[in-house]
Amino acid sequence: MRAALKTVEQAKAGEALAIDFAGAELLLDPAGVACFSADRVLVVSDMHLEKASSFARRRVFLPPYDTAATLARLAAMVAKYDPAVIVSLGDAFHDDEASERLGGDAIATINAIARGREMIWVAGNHDPSPPEGVPGETVEMLALGRVVFRHIPEATETGHEISGHLHPSARLVRQGRAVRRPCFASDAVRLVMPSFGVFTGGLNLRDEAFAGLFDLSRLRAYMLGTDRVHAVGARQLAAG
Repeated sequence: MRAALKTVEQAKAGEALAIDFAGAELLLDPAGVACFSADRVLVVSDMHLEKASSFARRRVFLPPYDTAATLARLAAMVAKYDPAVIVSLGDAFHDDEASERLGGDAIATINAIARGREMIWVAGNHDPSPPEGVPGETVEMLALGRVVFRHIPEATETGHEISGHLHPSARLVRQGRAVRRPCFASDAVRLVMPSFGVFTGGLNLRDEAFAGLFDLSRLRAYMLGTDRVHAVGARQLAAG
């Protein structure tokens, strides 16, 4: 619990990096959320709530604290940015019945997060059905202004797109030492969000799953540090 509280404190204190996206200021927070400051739209992706309970059904036992810790981090981001709209970009829940396994505390936290705000759940591949017992609207995709929001990025999209699904991470090697961190990945037209859940992993941005999504000459990995976001050019990224 002490580690979870430290994570929340770091999330509140972290300094966001402002980039231009679709003609608007988009704040990339080191906690792994993005916020359109003018329109007060907060974007989060791939929380995978109730992942531990999903694994337990298959007799793979993980510490059962992922939902509480992830929601505490999200509550800290909502307190920090006071959004009018929260967009969850899919895989908010680890499976399609996970919302039914939420405990009373988790439901109360989600209600508090959504109170007085518009809550939009974009359907993901893990959770294609609307969640049970929580506020908000479920959509397949969402268009706000010049930006399309969906769970899985579409290589054929010609406009500005924000998506999740791929859990991007970036790896740097300097003087024989390597560091790998979750990241936002963007070429200023498309942006792929990092995963937000505490039990989620990452896929190296140089993996073939990202092929064809970005203009490599403009691609940047916005790596999540402890208290800031670090912009790194694609040519500096290492495989592995």
